Amino acid sequence: MRSEVAIYDLETRTATAILQSNELVEAPNWTRDGKALIVNSNGRLFRIDLAHPEMIEIDSGFANRLNNDHGISPDGSLLAISDSTKDGMSAVYTLPVGGGLPRRVTENVPSYWHGWSPDGATLAYVAKRDGTFQIYTCALEGGEEFQVTRGFDHCDGPDYTPDGKWIWFNGEKEGEVALWRIRPDGSGAEKMTADERVNWFPHPSPDGKHILYVAYEPGVKSHPRDQDVELRLLPAEGGHPEILLSLVGGQGTINVPCWAPDSKTFAFVRFSR
Repeated sequence: MRSEVAIYDLETRTATAILQSNELVEAPNWTRDGKALIVNSNGRLFRIDLAHPEMIEIDSGFANRLNNDHGISPDGSLLAISDSTKDGMSAVYTLPVGGGLPRRVTENVPSYWHGWSPDGATLAYVAKRDGTFQIYTCALEGGEEFQVTRGFDHCDGPDYTPDGKWIWFNGEKEGEVALWRIRPDGSGAEKMTADERVNWFPHPSPDGKHILYVAYEPGVKSHPRDQDVELRLLPAEGGHPEILLSLVGGQGTINVPCWAPDSKTFAFVRFSR
Protein backbone atom coordinates (compact mmCIF):
# COMPACT_ATOMS: atom_id res chain seq x y z
CA MET A 1 0.00 0.00 0.00
CA ARG A 2 1.39 3.38 -1.07
CA SER A 3 -1.47 5.76 -0.26
CA GLU A 4 -4.38 5.63 2.16
CA VAL A 5 -7.25 8.09 1.89
CA ALA A 6 -8.87 8.57 5.30
CA ILE A 7 -11.49 10.64 7.09
CA TYR A 8 -10.92 12.17 10.52
CA ASP A 9 -13.90 12.67 12.84
CA LEU A 10 -13.55 15.64 15.20
CA GLU A 11 -16.17 14.36 17.64
CA THR A 12 -14.58 10.95 18.21
CA ARG A 13 -11.00 12.05 17.44
CA THR A 14 -10.56 8.97 15.23
CA ALA A 15 -9.48 8.38 11.63
CA THR A 16 -11.08 5.83 9.31
CA ALA A 17 -9.49 4.62 6.08
CA ILE A 18 -11.84 4.62 3.08
CA LEU A 19 -9.51 3.70 0.22
CA GLN A 20 -6.03 2.24 -0.23
CA SER A 21 -3.96 2.34 -3.40
CA ASN A 22 -0.57 1.21 -4.63
CA GLU A 23 -0.43 4.46 -6.63
CA LEU A 24 0.39 7.91 -5.31
CA VAL A 25 -2.95 9.53 -4.42
CA GLU A 26 -3.03 13.10 -3.06
CA ALA A 27 -4.94 16.14 -1.85
CA PRO A 28 -8.60 15.28 -1.16
CA ASN A 29 -11.31 17.92 -1.65
CA TRP A 30 -14.79 17.32 -0.22
CA THR A 31 -17.70 17.92 -2.60
CA ARG A 32 -20.32 20.46 -1.53
CA ASP A 33 -23.04 17.80 -1.20
CA GLY A 34 -20.85 15.84 1.22
CA LYS A 35 -21.08 12.67 -0.86
CA ALA A 36 -17.65 12.41 -2.47
CA LEU A 37 -13.97 13.34 -2.47
CA ILE A 38 -11.87 14.60 -5.37
CA VAL A 39 -8.20 13.53 -5.48
CA ASN A 40 -5.35 13.53 -7.98
CA SER A 41 -3.14 10.67 -9.11
CA ASN A 42 -0.72 10.25 -12.03
CA GLY A 43 -1.53 13.67 -13.47
CA ARG A 44 -5.30 13.17 -13.49
CA LEU A 45 -8.32 13.88 -11.25
CA PHE A 46 -10.53 11.22 -9.70
CA ARG A 47 -13.83 11.17 -7.79
CA ILE A 48 -14.31 8.86 -4.82
CA ASP A 49 -17.97 8.35 -3.91
CA LEU A 50 -18.09 7.74 -0.17
CA ALA A 51 -20.97 5.27 -0.45
CA HIS A 52 -18.91 3.05 -2.80
CA PRO A 53 -15.25 4.14 -2.49
CA GLU A 54 -13.36 3.64 -5.71
CA MET A 55 -11.46 6.05 -7.93
CA ILE A 56 -13.42 7.16 -11.00
CA GLU A 57 -11.52 9.40 -13.41
CA ILE A 58 -12.84 12.90 -14.11
CA ASP A 59 -12.44 14.05 -17.70
CA SER A 60 -9.99 16.99 -17.72
CA GLY A 61 -9.55 17.22 -21.48
CA PHE A 62 -6.02 18.01 -22.61
CA ALA A 63 -4.85 18.57 -19.01
CA ASN A 64 -2.96 15.41 -18.10
CA ARG A 65 -0.16 16.87 -16.00
CA LEU A 66 -2.17 18.02 -13.00
CA ASN A 67 -0.44 18.50 -9.66
CA ASN A 68 -2.08 18.34 -6.23
CA ASP A 69 -3.43 21.92 -6.20
CA HIS A 70 -7.12 21.66 -7.09
CA GLY A 71 -10.46 22.56 -5.52
CA ILE A 72 -14.19 23.08 -5.85
CA SER A 73 -16.04 26.39 -6.23
CA PRO A 74 -18.31 27.55 -3.39
CA ASP A 75 -21.42 26.77 -5.43
CA GLY A 76 -20.07 23.31 -6.31
CA SER A 77 -20.23 23.83 -10.08
CA LEU A 78 -16.56 24.24 -11.00
CA LEU A 79 -13.18 22.71 -10.35
CA ALA A 80 -9.98 24.76 -10.24
CA ILE A 81 -6.91 22.82 -11.34
CA SER A 82 -3.20 23.50 -11.70
CA ASP A 83 -1.73 21.88 -14.79
CA SER A 84 1.54 22.09 -16.73
CA THR A 85 0.54 20.36 -19.99
CA LYS A 86 0.62 23.49 -22.18
CA ASP A 87 3.64 25.43 -20.87
CA GLY A 88 5.71 22.90 -18.95
CA MET A 89 4.98 24.97 -15.82
CA SER A 90 1.77 25.11 -13.85
CA ALA A 91 -1.10 27.43 -14.82
CA VAL A 92 -4.54 27.65 -13.20
CA TYR A 93 -7.61 26.49 -15.12
CA THR A 94 -11.27 25.86 -14.32
CA LEU A 95 -13.58 23.18 -15.68
CA PRO A 96 -17.05 21.82 -14.84
CA VAL A 97 -17.03 19.77 -11.64
CA GLY A 98 -18.20 16.70 -13.55
CA GLY A 99 -15.44 17.07 -16.12
CA GLY A 100 -14.94 18.88 -19.41
CA LEU A 101 -12.65 21.24 -21.28
CA PRO A 102 -10.41 23.37 -19.05
CA ARG A 103 -10.53 27.16 -19.38
CA ARG A 104 -7.33 29.01 -18.56
CA VAL A 105 -7.38 31.64 -15.80
CA THR A 106 -3.74 32.65 -15.15
CA GLU A 107 -1.58 33.72 -18.07
CA ASN A 108 1.66 33.82 -16.09
CA VAL A 109 3.47 30.70 -14.91
CA PRO A 110 4.16 29.08 -12.60
CA SER A 111 0.83 29.50 -10.76
CA TYR A 112 -0.62 27.00 -8.29
CA TRP A 113 -4.26 27.28 -7.15
CA HIS A 114 -5.08 27.01 -3.44
CA GLY A 115 -8.18 28.98 -2.47
CA TRP A 116 -11.54 30.29 -3.62
CA SER A 117 -13.20 33.39 -2.15
CA PRO A 118 -16.57 32.61 -0.48
CA ASP A 119 -18.48 34.56 -3.13
CA GLY A 120 -16.85 32.51 -5.89
CA ALA A 121 -15.52 35.57 -7.70
CA THR A 122 -11.80 35.37 -6.87
CA LEU A 123 -9.09 32.71 -6.92
CA ALA A 124 -6.07 32.71 -4.60
CA TYR A 125 -2.85 31.04 -5.71
CA VAL A 126 0.87 30.94 -5.10
CA ALA A 127 3.13 32.11 -7.91
CA LYS A 128 6.78 32.82 -8.60
CA ARG A 129 7.25 36.12 -10.39
CA ASP A 130 10.38 37.95 -9.16
CA GLY A 131 12.50 35.21 -7.66
CA THR A 132 10.23 34.23 -4.74
CA PHE A 133 6.87 32.54 -4.36
CA GLN A 134 4.22 34.96 -3.06
CA ILE A 135 0.44 34.92 -2.73
CA TYR A 136 -1.63 36.33 -5.60
CA THR A 137 -5.32 36.65 -6.44
CA CYS A 138 -7.23 37.23 -9.65
CA ALA A 139 -10.82 37.24 -10.85
CA LEU A 140 -12.43 33.95 -11.79
CA GLU A 141 -12.59 35.16 -15.38
CA GLY A 142 -8.84 35.91 -15.39
CA GLY A 143 -7.20 39.23 -16.12
CA GLU A 144 -4.75 41.25 -14.06
CA GLU A 145 -3.42 39.51 -10.96
CA PHE A 146 -3.00 41.19 -7.57
CA GLN A 147 0.02 40.50 -5.36
CA VAL A 148 -1.17 39.98 -1.78
CA THR A 149 2.08 39.21 0.11
CA ARG A 150 5.45 40.90 -0.01
CA GLY A 151 8.69 40.53 1.91
CA PHE A 152 8.50 36.79 2.53
CA ASP A 153 11.23 34.39 1.46
CA HIS A 154 8.55 31.90 0.41
CA CYS A 155 4.75 31.61 0.70
CA ASP A 156 2.30 28.81 -0.02
CA GLY A 157 -1.15 27.42 0.70
CA PRO A 158 -3.49 30.47 0.64
CA ASP A 159 -7.01 29.63 1.82
CA TYR A 160 -9.86 32.06 2.58
CA THR A 161 -11.79 32.17 5.83
CA PRO A 162 -15.54 31.50 5.29
CA ASP A 163 -16.39 35.18 5.85
CA GLY A 164 -13.84 36.25 3.23
CA LYS A 165 -12.08 38.66 5.61
CA TRP A 166 -8.75 36.80 5.79
CA ILE A 167 -6.47 34.64 3.70
CA TRP A 168 -4.44 32.13 5.71
CA PHE A 169 -1.11 30.91 4.34
CA ASN A 170 2.28 29.61 5.39
CA GLY A 171 5.09 32.12 5.11
CA GLU A 172 8.84 31.76 5.53
CA LYS A 173 11.08 34.47 6.91
CA GLU A 174 14.71 33.97 7.97
CA GLY A 175 14.34 30.20 7.94
CA GLU A 176 11.17 30.06 10.06
CA VAL A 177 8.00 28.73 8.42
CA ALA A 178 4.92 29.86 10.33
CA LEU A 179 1.22 30.25 9.67
CA TRP A 180 0.03 33.75 8.84
CA ARG A 181 -3.20 35.46 7.95
CA ILE A 182 -3.59 38.59 5.85
CA ARG A 183 -6.42 40.73 4.50
CA PRO A 184 -7.21 40.08 0.82
CA ASP A 185 -6.05 43.63 0.03
CA GLY A 186 -2.59 42.81 1.39
CA SER A 187 -2.95 44.67 4.68
CA GLY A 188 -2.92 43.53 8.30
CA ALA A 189 -0.57 40.54 8.09
CA GLU A 190 -0.53 38.62 11.38
CA LYS A 191 1.76 35.78 12.40
CA MET A 192 -0.45 33.07 13.95
CA THR A 193 2.04 30.39 15.07
CA ALA A 194 5.35 30.71 16.87
CA ASP A 195 6.95 27.35 17.61
CA GLU A 196 9.81 25.17 16.44
CA ARG A 197 7.67 23.28 13.93
CA VAL A 198 7.69 23.87 10.16
CA ASN A 199 4.00 24.65 9.57
CA TRP A 200 2.26 24.35 6.17
CA PHE A 201 -1.12 24.39 4.42
CA PRO A 202 -3.61 26.01 6.82
CA HIS A 203 -7.28 25.35 6.08
CA PRO A 204 -10.07 27.27 7.86
CA SER A 205 -13.10 25.11 8.66
CA PRO A 206 -16.39 26.04 6.94
CA ASP A 207 -17.94 27.04 10.28
CA GLY A 208 -15.06 29.47 10.93
CA LYS A 209 -13.98 27.87 14.20
CA HIS A 210 -10.76 26.01 13.37
CA ILE A 211 -7.61 26.01 11.28
CA LEU A 212 -6.27 22.59 10.22
CA TYR A 213 -2.64 22.34 9.13
CA VAL A 214 0.43 20.11 8.68
CA ALA A 215 3.28 20.47 11.17
CA TYR A 216 6.65 19.15 9.99
CA GLU A 217 9.48 18.35 12.35
CA PRO A 218 11.98 21.17 13.06
CA GLY A 219 14.58 21.69 10.36
CA VAL A 220 12.60 20.22 7.45
CA LYS A 221 13.11 22.19 4.23
CA SER A 222 10.19 22.95 1.91
CA HIS A 223 7.25 20.50 2.12
CA PRO A 224 8.46 16.99 1.19
CA ARG A 225 6.42 13.80 1.15
CA ASP A 226 6.96 10.72 3.33
CA GLN A 227 7.84 12.64 6.47
CA ASP A 228 6.86 12.17 10.09
CA VAL A 229 4.29 14.95 10.44
CA GLU A 230 1.39 15.94 12.65
CA LEU A 231 -2.06 17.19 11.72
CA ARG A 232 -2.81 20.04 14.10
CA LEU A 233 -5.91 22.07 14.88
CA LEU A 234 -5.67 25.74 15.82
CA PRO A 235 -8.47 28.01 17.07
CA ALA A 236 -9.48 30.42 14.33
CA GLU A 237 -8.26 33.44 16.30
CA GLY A 238 -4.96 31.78 17.22
CA GLY A 239 -3.79 30.18 20.42
CA HIS A 240 -2.49 26.77 21.41
CA PRO A 241 -2.78 24.06 18.71
CA GLU A 242 -4.10 20.57 19.40
CA ILE A 243 -2.24 17.60 17.92
CA LEU A 244 -4.87 15.44 16.22
CA LEU A 245 -2.79 12.79 14.52
CA SER A 246 0.79 11.71 13.84
CA LEU A 247 1.39 10.08 10.47
CA VAL A 248 3.71 9.63 7.51
CA GLY A 249 2.71 12.40 5.15
CA GLY A 250 3.47 15.98 4.12
CA GLN A 251 3.24 16.86 0.44
CA GLY A 252 -0.13 15.56 -0.75
CA THR A 253 -1.69 15.01 2.69
CA ILE A 254 -3.87 18.15 2.88
CA ASN A 255 -2.43 20.56 0.29
CA VAL A 256 -5.88 21.93 -0.54
CA PRO A 257 -9.23 22.57 1.22
CA CYS A 258 -10.27 19.21 2.70
CA TRP A 259 -13.04 19.92 5.22
CA ALA A 260 -16.49 18.33 4.96
CA PRO A 261 -19.22 20.96 4.48
CA ASP A 262 -20.50 20.47 8.05
CA SER A 263 -17.01 20.99 9.59
CA LYS A 264 -17.37 17.75 11.56
CA THR A 265 -14.84 15.76 9.55
CA PHE A 266 -11.99 16.29 7.12
CA ALA A 267 -10.21 14.09 4.58
CA PHE A 268 -6.48 13.47 4.32
CA VAL A 269 -3.93 11.08 2.80
CA ARG A 270 -1.17 9.22 4.59
CA PHE A 271 1.59 7.24 2.97
CA SER A 272 3.77 4.22 3.51
CA ARG A 273 7.48 4.62 2.90
